[in-house]
Amino acid sequence: MYDVIISGAGPAGSKCAEVIAKKGYKVALVERDASWRKPCGGAVSSRVFKYYPQLREKDFQKIHGINIYSADFHKLEYSWKGIREDSINVDRLEFDRILQNIAVDAGAEIFDKNLSYDFIINNGKKVGIKTKSGSGINEFHGKIIIVADGMSSKLAIKSGLRKKWKIDEIGLVKCAILEGETSLDCNFINIFFRPYIGYGWIFPLKDNRFNVGVGTWLEGNLNSNTNDLYYNFLREKEIRRLLHQNNYKEIWSASYPLPAQGVLGNSLFNDNLMIIGDAAGFVSPISGEGIHASIVSGFTAGSVASLALDNENISFKMLKEYKQNSNIKKIIKNFKMQSSLVNFFFENNGQNLSKMLELAENSSELREEVINMFLFNQAPSRDFLIKIK
Repeated sequence: MYDVIISGAGPAGSKCAEVIAKKGYKVALVERDASWRKPCGGAVSSRVFKYYPQLREKDFQKIHGINIYSADFHKLEYSWKGIREDSINVDRLEFDRILQNIAVDAGAEIFDKNLSYDFIINNGKKVGIKTKSGSGINEFHGKIIIVADGMSSKLAIKSGLRKKWKIDEIGLVKCAILEGETSLDCNFINIFFRPYIGYGWIFPLKDNRFNVGVGTWLEGNLNSNTNDLYYNFLREKEIRRLLHQNNYKEIWSASYPLPAQGVLGNSLFNDNLMIIGDAAGFVSPISGEGIHASIVSGFTAGSVASLALDNENISFKMLKEYKQNSNIKKIIKNFKMQSSLVNFFFENNGQNLSKMLELAENSSELREEVINMFLFNQAPSRDFLIKIK
């Protein structure tokens, strides 16, 4: 019997497990496959150091600048060197393992190779989860259950808190880690907005490696093939100026879906149950960045779960503190605003995005708003939107 069962050992689940285990409670961190590399660009804001100061000492690629390109390749270049702390770009396999190990060092027990597929119900109450593993069916019993196993979570659906996302409610992305000589500035990440509702990226990693990907968003999924978009992206003339080799060594590649409509505010909790990370929509509707927001959700849910256990009260009313936390409310508000702007930015083959970058290029104040929107998930001001229109 565990105090808390967490399904999913990504950034959200691992941070949640760490917080609760540090309070002395018994935590089961259940993971489908700890050796799986989540398809992701891997850009991590320096804000993560508030929750993981030990990451400053890790040998990840340091980032202090961004190049943002509109569909017509109008470029906005911005560096925060000397202004704020460097961000990092990571290989998600290594990054996630570090966070899992931190949770285990705090006292959590990790159970790898266990696919969560249903709840254990007793007298109408959820008292645990069922998993499938190589040895058969396993059961984990606990007082509080936290769902952190991604947007395709079976538990999130079976909880009754949300439905399965439709094709025009998500993002579809293909990415790869490639190796070879490039013309990239290793301290800058690169984002390329497309004439369709979607974007591409090239993010530098260590040892002549880089992460490259492209994806579509919402209704943009209906008329596109992500695999074709990826290879067409690599062949574009402007991209070839950065990636000039004919053949790069492919280290890894994968395709994946991600939530694209922001946080599902009414689907975050119930009696003895909380949903965090991608499973709850903690992904920016504009930039697709979700690592920091997921960690915040995990930290907050872990804090609320610990308090609930302290008070021996795991009710709906008690766990409501998760949604009402000021940081969670801020993320929900900002993502809701971003979601409302997606179609506006991509109107007329991305002309509004092009206009935005042109304005930002000539105004330090507007440039700061653009950077805050893409790197720190902040909603743009009303004055900013009026100027674009």
